[in-house]
Amino acid sequence: MSKHVNRREFIRLAGLGAAGLTVANPILDWAKGEILTRDTLPGMYSKRTPTYCEVCFWKCAGWVHHNEKGEIWKITGNAEDPHCNGRFCPRGTGGVGMYYDEDRLKTPLIRTEERGKQVFREASWDEAFTYIAEKMEMIKEKWGPECMALFTHGSGGHYLGHMLQAYGSNNVAAPSYAQCRGPREVGFIGTFGEGVGSPERTDIRDSRCLVLIGSHIGENMHNGQVQEFSELVDKGGTVITVDPRFSTAASKSKYWLPIKPATDMALLLSWIHVLIYDELYDKKYVEKYAYGFDELKAHVKNFTPEWAYGITTIKPHVIRETAREMANASPAVIIHPGRHVTWYGDDTQRLRAVAILNALLGSWGRRGGFYNPVKPTVPKVKHPPYPKPKRDWREAFPDKYKLAGLALASGLCDATVPNVERDCAIKGWIVNGTNLIHTLPNQKNTLEAIQALELLVVIDTMPMEITGYADVILPECTYLERYDDLRVSAHREGSIALRVPAAEKKYNTRSAWEMARGLGIKLGLKDYFPFKTQAEELDWQLEQMGSSLAEMEKIGVKKFARPYDDLYPLEGLPDYEFWTNTGKIELYATQFAMEGYAPLPGYKAHEEPPYGFYRLIYGRAPMHTFSRTTNNPNLHDLMDENTVWVNPKVAKEWGLKNGQAIWLENQDGVISSSSIKVRVTERIRFDSVYMVHGFGHTNKKLTRSAGRGASDAELITRVHVDPEMGGTGMRGNFVTFRFEPAEEVIA
Repeated sequence: MSKHVNRREFIRLAGLGAAGLTVANPILDWAKGEILTRDTLPGMYSKRTPTYCEVCFWKCAGWVHHNEKGEIWKITGNAEDPHCNGRFCPRGTGGVGMYYDEDRLKTPLIRTEERGKQVFREASWDEAFTYIAEKMEMIKEKWGPECMALFTHGSGGHYLGHMLQAYGSNNVAAPSYAQCRGPREVGFIGTFGEGVGSPERTDIRDSRCLVLIGSHIGENMHNGQVQEFSELVDKGGTVITVDPRFSTAASKSKYWLPIKPATDMALLLSWIHVLIYDELYDKKYVEKYAYGFDELKAHVKNFTPEWAYGITTIKPHVIRETAREMANASPAVIIHPGRHVTWYGDDTQRLRAVAILNALLGSWGRRGGFYNPVKPTVPKVKHPPYPKPKRDWREAFPDKYKLAGLALASGLCDATVPNVERDCAIKGWIVNGTNLIHTLPNQKNTLEAIQALELLVVIDTMPMEITGYADVILPECTYLERYDDLRVSAHREGSIALRVPAAEKKYNTRSAWEMARGLGIKLGLKDYFPFKTQAEELDWQLEQMGSSLAEMEKIGVKKFARPYDDLYPLEGLPDYEFWTNTGKIELYATQFAMEGYAPLPGYKAHEEPPYGFYRLIYGRAPMHTFSRTTNNPNLHDLMDENTVWVNPKVAKEWGLKNGQAIWLENQDGVISSSSIKVRVTERIRFDSVYMVHGFGHTNKKLTRSAGRGASDAELITRVHVDPEMGGTGMRGNFVTFRFEPAEEVIA
């Protein structure tokens, strides 16, 4: 079989999960993980190794199967894994393409010309580590270790973060916090004293009503949730989808509410009004557990459906009817908190409104609402204490973002741009597994920060746009070639999953563990890395948990029984204390009030598009994860470019036709680097356009994806920052259509 199967063959293989492997009449030795006799599928005559997927953050556990030559052949789900239940999505099965992609980074590189020119020379690992260590020691001596920062996305961040903390800096940020889920966590913590977590603690499988407001289940491919969503639909559960676009989820819904963009808060407040004033809320639950009901009731008195109709374009009777649907299903109802929730700059307050709705319906801690997850404890490797940093990113933003629980990637970027008001800017970045050019909003600001750096190290498997600006590029092997930290799952029952190398490393690549240890030793931090190999470290951890590396290599996933019967701790309304200041669900958020923020969510109007412009809405596709997979040979075959969805009325006004190539220009005069084809469809409102995120790469070293489709990221130049926690609202940008390109920018 060829390493790059054609599209039809790939789809056929992707459909064969764990069940498909057993019906073909193989004889399996599950204890050893080996197929003992040839089955009817060509090439299936070898062992399997456990892994968990790195294509998206869901990290489903699975098996890597090899052909007769010992080559990686396909990936299937592990039936014991609560993340996937034995079924992988197209992204997961397409992970094989990451390993065989010939465009991969192959050896360490050191820049020879100015940043952005993509001109490098090859280097040995020792030379690369020496270069980085000398620069880091210089930064430490001149400005302090706190002037180094790590931006990370993926499993390797744990090891690199450990190395940076041992060096003396705690400036470690995952862009997903400020750019994706941070407002959600802060909003729910401010209400229930706990966040939503990942995977989300939503009990969709037992729910009777699911409300999706800007949450694209079925397109974001959050595997376990998609499966439970399908079960809910099959059982006849009610789905209410609020979206300016007729999404995949909307097509499965009883109600589709094509809301005017940027008015979601008005709808949420109106639903709260109806639940309270029509006495549809869970009175016993609210009386027993909630604080601030009277304040909330007075606050929402005027937020009637008639008021909301003039803002949202959702008719009053629809608002009332959908509120009754939620109440009739209570407490087995979920107003889904979503994932990518950074929209308009009032995002923490919007998610507070979502949390309040769930509280009024009594869904937190009850079957069909939000369950109580448990998580196994993995022993930490013993090492010397970390040096205590003298300052961190917060000092660059005094009295701002006071409810942020983690470092902000956007904040670290801003703190890198020279400013006379700061005594120290960030001087060095290590960027691991995240293409900041496409990840952080406002590319101009990101590039200004990069040019001010003394050191930029990029760790990646692929030559993304960010690699062109690196001083040193360290090529990471794919997840199929390495060990990684145990995946520890917080779920209905706790579990761990193991990833082991399924093949020898291709090219001159290394794992993040090896990089962190190698660089740490160069920096004189050997005591922080007591194990010589990662296998030894994993075996030590597993032995402390009553297992071993040998056992986990056979089973892949190990589950742990719940210590208490508290999956739904509020069933039957027992006594319960929440981790809030009052010990109750805070409809009126006392911590917000203490920090000077509004304790109750309110409505404010957002800007409208200028004449001839349309709000830019972006989203996901089930076969791609952001910009990181669009060059994957298998997944590229499934979707090779994005399109821009345009309402037929708008298309008629502009004379646009299906398949026509155009360029997009935003409100600040930024024009897309590459063209994008038009899709004329009734599935998008007339005041908006829609495109899938992750396309429009400008690096020609990505031979499949460079110049294919357009990048929404480069059109996001207006950012509305959430005052409570610093989330970067990116949906306040507008675009119009151009029929001629700007200057060529593909590098």
